[in-house]
Amino acid sequence: MASFSNHNEGGSMFRTILKYGLIAGAIVGAALVGVSVAYGGQPPPDWGMAAGFASMLVALSAVFVGIKRHRDHAGGGVIRFWPAFGLGLGISFVASLVYVAAWELSMRLVGGDFAATFAAHMVESAQARGLTGEALSAAVEQAREFEAMYRNPLLRLPMTFVEIFPVGVLVSLVSALVLRNPRVLPANRPLA
Repeated sequence: MASFSNHNEGGSMFRTILKYGLIAGAIVGAALVGVSVAYGGQPPPDWGMAAGFASMLVALSAVFVGIKRHRDHAGGGVIRFWPAFGLGLGISFVASLVYVAAWELSMRLVGGDFAATFAAHMVESAQARGLTGEALSAAVEQAREFEAMYRNPLLRLPMTFVEIFPVGVLVSLVSALVLRNPRVLPANRPLA
């Protein structure tokens, strides 16, 4: 019976990871595709980074919700830190995979050359900072290296994954620390 219970809890955990990971991924992916299409693939860099980070935090609130739902339903209102953290990491992993797919879709929909556009922005930024001579040449070379590297999907896909996954790790850590305490947002229990 204990084996069945553990198997059932594992299945419940997997369903929670998949459900809330896909929800988080859909939110951040829709934001990413929407902003990319609205700005032709190149939103203003400072605003784009801030909006991207904000959409990641909003989407990854699904980590907190997923851990709490699992704690309340499968755990009877209790969850230890490590299972909660693992659950959060799983949700973040799925959301990050969806984010990577959304970025690839965005690049196809917009049809521009993100690598070249971003490399040009790197050079313009170096010029705006007043770099000249060897320093500017080094910045141009760095931009060319970035462009060549970004065109390789074996490098681009992990780079895109690493944009969001560390945020998910942080959200998972905070959520696990908070929700391991059953007195924080306790499960609603019917009155006897």
